Amino acid sequence: MRALVTGAGGFVGRHLVHRLRADGWDVVGLTRVQVDLADPRAGAAAVAAADPDVVFSLAAGRAKGSAAERAATTVVNTSPWLVDALPERCRTVVRLGSSTEYAAAPHPLAEDAALEPRGFFGATKAAGSLLLQAAAAERGVRAAVLRAFQVYGPGDHATRLVPTVLRAAATGDVVPLPGRLSRRDWVWVEDVVDACVRAALADDLPPGVVLNIGTGVQTSTEELVAIAREVTGRAIATAPGAHPGRSWDTADWVCDPAAATRLLGWRPTVDLAAGLTLTWASSGGQEGPAAGGSGTAGW
Repeated sequence: MRALVTGAGGFVGRHLVHRLRADGWDVVGLTRVQVDLADPRAGAAAVAAADPDVVFSLAAGRAKGSAAERAATTVVNTSPWLVDALPERCRTVVRLGSSTEYAAAPHPLAEDAALEPRGFFGATKAAGSLLLQAAAAERGVRAAVLRAFQVYGPGDHATRLVPTVLRAAATGDVVPLPGRLSRRDWVWVEDVVDACVRAALADDLPPGVVLNIGTGVQTSTEELVAIAREVTGRAIATAPGAHPGRSWDTADWVCDPAAATRLLGWRPTVDLAAGLTLTWASSGGQEGPAAGGSGTAGW
């Protein structure tokens, strides 16, 4: 099986490429250095040249500081040219979506939750999911959208919360925390990768299926810091209210993963304490900038 992975240089993309190659796949990885996916012609040409059996669509943009950046982010996150660029041999596209495509809710989010994106990133991801479903249906291509919740693990972007907290454990830096309660459903990166692979191989999935990928457990930032203190054995100082927070942060943000379990046989295998332990160990107790990562607008 030949796989094309867009966003292969990103956090989840690197882990997926490693898993696929370990499983014996022939993998073609696209990174933003190799191909400008904001250029539809370049993107389509790269897909045709890869000639894949399966496409894993993981590329994602976040820049929005200018009109040009917003336009480029929209093209990357929607990739409206992708399905039309597929060779005849390619019958499957697995898209990594985002839980920010949903509206906030005071209960676990299932796939029938309101599609009311939080922020520009969530809006472009939601648009991309809808476009993929429509284009795939017209061409008879099997598509699956996996809406991942808060992914973490080794090699994450250095500015995100888990690397920030573990770096503080190593260096003694102070971790700025938002003033209001913020909870997230933290899901281990390798579990997300496993869901992607299962979706690619599950020929009996309903056309255009959407599956939420999370643990069903939500954890506040303060609770995460407390767990990190336990697993690292280090003091971690915090400054409550020093972080501005994010417009889409909410006191309730948790997944209902029942559909992924039913349709893929998928279950999360690593809880947050174990995942933080593994991430800390992978850095040798010296959590630093993410290798190969790109900057983000804070955690």
